[in-house]
Amino acid sequence: MIGLPFLNGHVAAVMGLGRSGLSAAKALLASGAEVWAWDDKEETRVLAESQGIPLVNLATCDWMKPEILVWSPGIPHTWPRPHPIAEKARKAGRPILCDIDLLLRARSEASYVAITGTNGKSTTTSLIGHIFKRAGRKVAVGGNLGTPALDLAPLERPGTYVLELSSYQLELVPSAGFGVAVLLNVTPDHLGRHNGMEGYVAAKRRIFDHQPPPATAIVGIDDEHGRRICEELKSLARRVVPISSETRVAGGVHATGGLLIDDRQGLNESVIDLNSVRSLPGRHNWQNAAAAYAAATESGLEQGAIVEAIRSFPGLAHRQEFIGIKDGIRFVNDSKATNADAAEKALVCYDAIYWIAGGQAKEGGINSLAPHFSRIRHAFLIGEATPAFAKTLEGRVGFTQCGDLATATRAAHAMAMQERIDGGVVLLSPACASWDQFKSFEERGDRFRDLVSELPSASEGA
Repeated sequence: MIGLPFLNGHVAAVMGLGRSGLSAAKALLASGAEVWAWDDKEETRVLAESQGIPLVNLATCDWMKPEILVWSPGIPHTWPRPHPIAEKARKAGRPILCDIDLLLRARSEASYVAITGTNGKSTTTSLIGHIFKRAGRKVAVGGNLGTPALDLAPLERPGTYVLELSSYQLELVPSAGFGVAVLLNVTPDHLGRHNGMEGYVAAKRRIFDHQPPPATAIVGIDDEHGRRICEELKSLARRVVPISSETRVAGGVHATGGLLIDDRQGLNESVIDLNSVRSLPGRHNWQNAAAAYAAATESGLEQGAIVEAIRSFPGLAHRQEFIGIKDGIRFVNDSKATNADAAEKALVCYDAIYWIAGGQAKEGGINSLAPHFSRIRHAFLIGEATPAFAKTLEGRVGFTQCGDLATATRAAHAMAMQERIDGGVVLLSPACASWDQFKSFEERGDRFRDLVSELPSASEGA
């Protein structure tokens, strides 16, 4: 747990008592702060109170007493409508921040690598953490991925915090000043929370705010927003490393065709052929690897150690996770693909796909995936998105409305067994959130893994 001695004896309000909110409340209490905690959901308040968290109704309290409001990033505070508690705090002049900001203030002597992007940030964060560990560096990995910020180990220099940051968190980090900051890509997502695309891009752009010299900004330039941000940062005379998986980048790091090239010194140096790294398939993962390589080298790690670590990376659970081969058919768990853009990253990697898709749909549905429909042998639709996805696929891709994941997994296996197409892959890449049928994408992916293990093989059915 991270100590917060600068808040000893002070009153701190905490809004939202999910994982990060509970973590913040406990860290504040352990540091001697007076905690006023609240959540809109009664059952969450009851659970928090049972763990010793003091409750104060922040909708009716005296806002002249708390000095800060620690806000759970998952709770909308401005858009699509202002939250009354956030409005009261702002009116009283109280800063609204999240646990990431408290970590930065508490462990200012440590180093930081921060990663954001619409897609790929979890894989990149995990890969960077893996590289640092294999290189013998003291490192703690968390934030939006895995461990809440204030539950991480206390590190001092030369220790490094590797943090995945969402757009929600970046709105709540006024102390941002990361030594190495990575923006992978920006495509439409969470637009309702940011009042449209402009607000979403601005939230992602905040990862580069207040970077102290000689900090490094690593920017993916495979989309127009990244290219614009890259040029803007260069115009400010910042240390910028552009990265790409689609085009050669003078002065940057690129991985066209899977060959990772370091051209930061103008030497166009070949580093590693990523086609040989099974855990990082496809162009999107080549971008992730380019970002991780750039972040590690900019942090002073040696190239040889980085390459060895990339080769040994086991991959990220639920992100194109190779489950295994049964009866010659590959099974891949890509449950973390919660929007069409993320699902596209998996679809382009395979040529004979038995696609399990659906859930709680995001903006735009799957219309953008039409260029890849020829790769899909058949679609097996689940969840709330089934009618909309069926309408999009009608006349272009054969589909079965399966309803639930168990039915879809069995049906996909049966068809793949019947057709016996070379390179056939049963791919769970839902292009949807999981909340209509599961608590999280992790639960959905775990269930898929279990279902695959339960499938009978051809020999068992004989």
